[in-house]
Amino acid sequence: MSDLIQPKGNSLFDRVVSILEQARGNVLRAANTNMVLAYWLIGREIVQELQGGQQRAEYGKQVIEELSARLKTRYGRGFSSTNLRYIRNFYTVYADRHPEIRQIGSGELTPDSKRQTQSGVLEDMSMAVETSAALRGFSPVLSWSHYQVLMGVENVNERLFYEIEAEKEGWEVDHLKRQIHSFLFARLLKSRDKAAVMKLARQGQVLQTAADAIRNPYILDFLGLPEADVLHESGLESAIIQNLQSFLLELGKGFAFLGRQKRLQFDADYFYVDLVFYNCILKCYLLIDLKIGELTHQDVGQMDSYVRMFDDKYLTPGDNPTIGLILCAKKNETIARYSVLNENRQIFASKYMLYLPTEEELRLEIEKERRLIESAIEDGGEGGEHGER
Repeated sequence: MSDLIQPKGNSLFDRVVSILEQARGNVLRAANTNMVLAYWLIGREIVQELQGGQQRAEYGKQVIEELSARLKTRYGRGFSSTNLRYIRNFYTVYADRHPEIRQIGSGELTPDSKRQTQSGVLEDMSMAVETSAALRGFSPVLSWSHYQVLMGVENVNERLFYEIEAEKEGWEVDHLKRQIHSFLFARLLKSRDKAAVMKLARQGQVLQTAADAIRNPYILDFLGLPEADVLHESGLESAIIQNLQSFLLELGKGFAFLGRQKRLQFDADYFYVDLVFYNCILKCYLLIDLKIGELTHQDVGQMDSYVRMFDDKYLTPGDNPTIGLILCAKKNETIARYSVLNENRQIFASKYMLYLPTEEELRLEIEKERRLIESAIEDGGEGGEHGER
């Protein structure tokens, strides 16, 4: 249990409530982490029992049902035969772990795991998935419900990535489910090579450059908007503002909302940026221009002007160059290749999708990105940095 922090409040009641709420939270977290360990140990006992017995499905079913009946008699609910199979599967998936709660940030990767599995998206991308790393123990901030969700991720690299991100970012179970269902791991991969896969699986998402903060596509299904010709950019913007918390989660790490329709003045002319954010990790502004239709040269030129004007008027000491992001319904590959998008490391264009894509749809979007990256390299760009658009 973590130490209690001395609370500060305006009244005795507030201070006492703060102490009690913190203590209850600590107790709940301790109970969750101990339950994770208990289930891993129970799963190990079941697996060892079945391995030492008769090699028949009927025998395994009988063992689990008898154990379930006796546990329910003693402890009540929570030990149905279905739950015990979950627990057995939990140990099977994490058999290379140690029965301990690790310190946050101190989980070392060890060459224990030999499993090789693939999800449809990664397999279609022809990505070799060979994982030889696993965290030693279990996270002190992830509950049994988190691990139940993680067990559903077949690919070892993806599962490690989501576990690390859920721990580092404090994801609730529902948000973890959404990130898995929206294929965040695949959307963040800027390269198909094994080194990129392993880096993402070992470290989670690390923001070091502007390109690291950009996803493609962005999944905006939470807006509840139809894919219709009658949709206007103002309607898309209003829906984002009304669902700002969800949009910030989809936008990624470190972003804070600053405003909408930010006015920029150039001589006697006024320009308006749809959305303005600040990334506290990269220490830079993000300007977003929303486009209902297909990306055009005019859109790219306009964003280039916005970024230049914003840098000139609003940057303060310590700020890094501004990022410009054009969110469009359709991304034109030719324009993306033969425009400032292929030259400027601070301006990007990404497609948004108003529904949760299928694996096949996502594969096609990723292949489009792959073609842009390869084209940029063929044109003499500086490696993947210019192609990560």
